[in-house]
Amino acid sequence: MKKCFLFLFMISGLLGAQSNVVKNNDTIKDTHYLEDQIYIGLSYMLMHKLPDSISSNGFSNSLTLGFIKDIPLNDKSNVALGIGLGYGRHTYYQNLKITRPNNVSVFDVATNFNSNKFSIHAIEMPLELRWRTSTIDSYKFYRIYFGGKISYAVATNAKYKDDDNKIVKINGIDEINKLQYGLSLSMGYGTWNLNVYYGLSDIFSDAALQEEIPITIRDFRVGLIFYIL
Repeated sequence: MKKCFLFLFMISGLLGAQSNVVKNNDTIKDTHYLEDQIYIGLSYMLMHKLPDSISSNGFSNSLTLGFIKDIPLNDKSNVALGIGLGYGRHTYYQNLKITRPNNVSVFDVATNFNSNKFSIHAIEMPLELRWRTSTIDSYKFYRIYFGGKISYAVATNAKYKDDDNKIVKINGIDEINKLQYGLSLSMGYGTWNLNVYYGLSDIFSDAALQEEIPITIRDFRVGLIFYIL
């Protein structure tokens, strides 16, 4: 948790320094400009549609970063389309134990353990309709960006540590959907912006507990997103 706050503090300082540079730049006269093309986001993830026996256990978190091509749609450049490409690392802490005896994935409810998680590393493509109160010489403005995101999982893994600190790791969880998608909303003023993501696709496909209970988990992310021109 301390690392997350340190990360946010460093990004905030970087963006503040960038804002001062823009503020002191009086030579730009063109009214056509681009905004918010590099993004870094950190979110807390809530899981829903969980089986009754599965629950969150720890700080599930998401880190995203990437580039969005800002395409102004009017002369003022305060309405734009954003199309991007980025990376996302999503880590879920819960009591869903994933093992692979005889090269077959087994899903069970973990008990009496120190930590348990699975992670997804994905290439992501955000698409946004952007509205903002910016001008060519303003560095702080209101923004509302609404759209969606498509993600493709390039790596997946799970790590389980029991009470005796015995660790079980697996890589390449085939039951995790490689293609995932959802809706996104970013809104705020200046440096600090709220970011919300609602998953429309299940994280797992053809996965079930040993009791044959289907595992249909979706995520809901709430956090902060920072933009750099």
